[in-house]
Amino acid sequence: MIRTNAFDYINVLDKAADASWLRDEAINNNIANVDTPGYKREDITFQSQLKTALKHNSYDTMDDRVSHLSADRLKPRTYDDYSGFSYRLDGNNVDIDTENAMLVKNQLMYEGLINSINQEFANLKSVMK
Repeated sequence: MIRTNAFDYINVLDKAADASWLRDEAINNNIANVDTPGYKREDITFQSQLKTALKHNSYDTMDDRVSHLSADRLKPRTYDDYSGFSYRLDGNNVDIDTENAMLVKNQLMYEGLINSINQEFANLKSVMK
């Protein structure tokens, strides 16, 4: 049996792209509820999970860290951000300007992740030639 780690980075990038997609949905939901009294903004936690998983790994090189990373344990989670904080008297804590900036940042992140996945597949394709 031949074992290969050729898809390790692709698997992690795929999880990150999924998390970015979920963050896009959460941000759009926040924007849609900007005028809903009592609404608390939602966000996704993933980057901190990935950073912790890579940091608490005993391997020296990034390749080894990624190859021994369990991608199944990386699950993006939705949480209420600043649930005890409010910008307005009605209890809503969504700031439309912040949400729009986060939306643009997240869309750029998603585009970068997709480009990275495509580059990894291009690398695999060139090796197979």
